[in-house]
Amino acid sequence: MEEGEQKIEENCGLCVSHSLHDIYSFLKSLQHRGREAAGLGFIGKERIDVLKWVGRVDRFDLGDIYKIFKIPDYHTFFAHVRYATRGRKDKLLEDAHPHVIGGRAEIRDSHVIIRDCEVIGIHNGQVNPEFLKEISPELLKTQCDTEALLHFYRQNSEVGLIKKIPGSYTLAIADKRRKQVIVMRDRTGIKPGVLGWKDGKYLIASEDSAIRKNGAEFRNDLTPGTIYYLYSDGRKPNEEFVLPLSNKFCFFEYNYVAHVDSIINGVPVRRIRETLGEILAEEFPLKADIVSFLPRCPEVAARKYAEARNIPFFNLFYKPRDERAFQGSTLEDRKQSIKENLYILPETNKEETIDFLKNKDVIIIDDSTIRGNNSKRAVELLKKSGAKKVYLLNYTPKIGIIGEDKIERGCLYGVDMPPDDDFVVRTKEKDKNRTSEEINAEIGAEVYYISPEGMLKGFERLGLPRDNLCYFCIGGKKPF
Repeated sequence: MEEGEQKIEENCGLCVSHSLHDIYSFLKSLQHRGREAAGLGFIGKERIDVLKWVGRVDRFDLGDIYKIFKIPDYHTFFAHVRYATRGRKDKLLEDAHPHVIGGRAEIRDSHVIIRDCEVIGIHNGQVNPEFLKEISPELLKTQCDTEALLHFYRQNSEVGLIKKIPGSYTLAIADKRRKQVIVMRDRTGIKPGVLGWKDGKYLIASEDSAIRKNGAEFRNDLTPGTIYYLYSDGRKPNEEFVLPLSNKFCFFEYNYVAHVDSIINGVPVRRIRETLGEILAEEFPLKADIVSFLPRCPEVAARKYAEARNIPFFNLFYKPRDERAFQGSTLEDRKQSIKENLYILPETNKEETIDFLKNKDVIIIDDSTIRGNNSKRAVELLKKSGAKKVYLLNYTPKIGIIGEDKIERGCLYGVDMPPDDDFVVRTKEKDKNRTSEEINAEIGAEVYYISPEGMLKGFERLGLPRDNLCYFCIGGKKPF
């Protein structure tokens, strides 16, 4: 990365609420969206303060947060979990949210306290640096697009930002000069955002599952192209509809990123995954002795595949830690997470059941095979346990291909799979697509991917037209 270049941002999870206890709970329920760093913003009548730390949410105890900050002084709280896409292991604390303008920072090993900020922001998504060129590099202390967005907001206002910056984002801004907190969802709605209600006050979160699990009520999805103004007393926010709808929802939110119990843009994530499992069975009616899945995301799809094919379903794997290797910030980080966090369940290796997998044909359902690290580990474990043949079925099409238009695919909008990534579907030179035989050899199993047409039909069965989806990463057009 060249000096001064703005860093590609992240998927992440965010929330805005009026209770510190609630927002800490909401944030823990969004942990699946990021595990590298967490942060809180404290907004009061005359001050804005920030706390950021490296690691999972529970790495910083809620009781100690109450000791550090005089909670009655604040009326609104920001929270964010971060999932980095470009691997700045040495800058995890610097890149963590909230990002700030102004303030006095006290860096204390794995956390930082920033007092008396002028403006703070939290953001999930990604903005092309091309749209932020007017921001002088001299203003920026980090390489994150969120900080640049804050300066763009100061120079152009929130209306100017949402009109001039396409990108993919749900963005919250607190400004000491403003009485209300500003929340906006970009014109395409690529990244999710919902409005909730608890104890008579309105709140914002990335996913509805986070608020439902913590006693709050889901009210509605944030409307793309709309600015919301949240009052300090929690009453219903004002809405300013700025741009016409141009929905391009991210299909990968449904296939992988979101919690299985979330409902995004009116469509249950669980039903999407179940439907894709059924379509896999239609496209690949394989014969085998066992159907299983790579934990934990694809379970509901695997159960539907097994049911459709009338093949016994078994849970073969376990993970000691509830973390996603996909979210590691470097290749080594991801490989280490897989090595230490994916195992065959013990009952398949006990002496009395030593033949459980011996000479069995096993179908493993996965949400997607991006770099292939997780898949290789699973195949190795199965074969060591005696499996005769392993089939790997993905309910996401090939991500990272070179499209028919000769353009290298990948995500440009906030998921950790940029076009120059080490996709298993491309040769090591990254200049052409691998054949099916080459992919099989790389993974060590027969690998199958749902067809793009099959996946899109699955979304349409549940009321999401393909024209309302962004699927650039599997060969589609850019959303804007």
